[in-house]
Amino acid sequence: MAQQTVVQLIDDLDGSEAAETVTFALDGVEYSIDLSKDNADKLRESLADFVAKARRAGGRKQRKGSGKSTVKAGDKAQAQAIRDWARAQGHQISDRGRIPQGLVVQFQEAHAS
Repeated sequence: MAQQTVVQLIDDLDGSEAAETVTFALDGVEYSIDLSKDNADKLRESLADFVAKARRAGGRKQRKGSGKSTVKAGDKAQAQAIRDWARAQGHQISDRGRIPQGLVVQFQEAHAS
């Protein structure tokens, strides 16, 4: 017997189907809210004047892309190959932990077919 579980995000404001989870912070508290495209646009429009005049305090701008320049978690052979290559190039890199993004990109460029 097969089972299928469906997770559906519901807009926290109006109960319609949500398109995304929006995260924002105010007064040192971070919030997440599930919103439809229209409500997410309204939130961004409401904050646009404040954001335009504000200073960036932290966090990273989300990248939109294929993610091709990252090592997938659990791909130990690939990570070890990058570490070996980086050491051969004179870089100091630990045996464990996250591999700096710059080294991943350099490795991929050096091994592009």
